[in-house]
Amino acid sequence: MAKHQVLVAISREPIVEKLVFSLKDHALKFGTSLHSVGGQTSNGSYYAERFESNSHLDINQREQLRVIAASANADLCFLKPDLLPQDIRVLAMDMDSTLINIECIDEIADFTGKKSAVAEITEATMRGEIKDFKESLRRRVALLEGVHADALESVYRERLRLNPGAAELLAGANERGIYTLLVSGGFTFFTEKLRHQLGFKQTQANTLEIIDGKLTGQVLGDIVDGAAKAAHLDEACARLGCTKANAITMGDGANDLIMMNGSGISVAYQAKPVVKEKADAAFDRVGLDAALLLIS
Repeated sequence: MAKHQVLVAISREPIVEKLVFSLKDHALKFGTSLHSVGGQTSNGSYYAERFESNSHLDINQREQLRVIAASANADLCFLKPDLLPQDIRVLAMDMDSTLINIECIDEIADFTGKKSAVAEITEATMRGEIKDFKESLRRRVALLEGVHADALESVYRERLRLNPGAAELLAGANERGIYTLLVSGGFTFFTEKLRHQLGFKQTQANTLEIIDGKLTGQVLGDIVDGAAKAAHLDEACARLGCTKANAITMGDGANDLIMMNGSGISVAYQAKPVVKEKADAAFDRVGLDAALLLIS
């Protein structure tokens, strides 16, 4: 049987036979047969089952199968047939709402009473409704003018939490010798702390201007937008002598799509619909560390 996509169902609970049957039965309606490969496996945290497809599944067909998987509390991933785990040499991921539980800029804005105004722009940008990320960021940062710099530390200590599986993902990636890159449209204040905390090899983000202990409402230097994220990934791959096809990328918003497109494995974590439908893997029920199952 000629292989096309490799499907991987991942769950926190054992994968039931009813789900396997339902996936195979529904795929036949598209004229596609799914062949189980290797049986169910577990790494102690998650359970996984793999299937080889004999034809290419389009976005609509993939979404139908994901809905079936979700009914059994599982997430479904669609991997390239020729992908080998040892080929993955880089992990590149977004920070806000991917690695961590908050949008830092929204929480900083809470100290000015402007959280709702900033959050509205953030959400529209992540959904892809505001196309120019640079302009979106400038508009939001301008609303932070006058905030005391101490607010950044308060956000980090009181509100920022790692998303489930983040620490385990970084530990596993570093153990495998994978180059870890945090690329964020957020701020260096937070990415630097997370670099030290989790052992990222490289971080890229935006720098808030601070004068006399207060935010000026300006960003220093070039803004890290979607194109810049992708460029930083390409540069990291070039230094390692590989390409984007050797990277696993993770994000949740529209400005992550350029970075994710064309990577070896793209993972949408608790993501907006526009990101989920384009990503190889959509994690809604499992933690970030489930990505380690995809490269083992």
